[in-house]
Amino acid sequence: MVRRNMIRLETLVGEAMIPRLGDLARLRALVFRDWPYLYDAKPSAQDGYRTDTAHQAGAALVVALEGERCVGCATVFLLSGESEAVQAPFHAAGLDVARYAYFGESVLERGYRGRGLGVGFFAAREAHARSLPGVSFATFCRVERPDDHPLRPVEDEKLDGFWRRRGYGETALECRFHWKQVDSADKVENVMRFWVKPL
Repeated sequence: MVRRNMIRLETLVGEAMIPRLGDLARLRALVFRDWPYLYDAKPSAQDGYRTDTAHQAGAALVVALEGERCVGCATVFLLSGESEAVQAPFHAAGLDVARYAYFGESVLERGYRGRGLGVGFFAAREAHARSLPGVSFATFCRVERPDDHPLRPVEDEKLDGFWRRRGYGETALECRFHWKQVDSADKVENVMRFWVKPL
């Protein structure tokens, strides 16, 4: 357990994850609605999201708790257990997915940002990833948006520098997902770019 400005971070695995999966769903719907994901999903639609994560090999959920209230979540999985859409660019590049931990969500309520919790999320997930047999890289993907996107905030908080300071580098690996956005009537294709760090 790690404490950061009275917010404590806990890494949960196995059955211990189950009581907090509802918090993960709630925070996904809240945070991913904003830039840059623009994901139009109601919290109720997220209730069943990844209910199997507690039983997925190598999975962990890092939670940020103020008292007993969850204000943030971050996930880590084995890339080899992710969907074919996520694994495909690694296979195409001849990379061994068994050597990668995949960092999924990192979602934090806006009022708790800027307190070092993002750094804590990465440190906790990397510590867990290093404990997984055969894993020697961590990876995550971010959505690509054009500079002239009409919904881009005037003061866009780009995270590239933050990720590079953590030791991650942008790659040419990409995957594509479809979701309904706040500015679209139907699902649209979104390009996701992978970043990688040797552990």
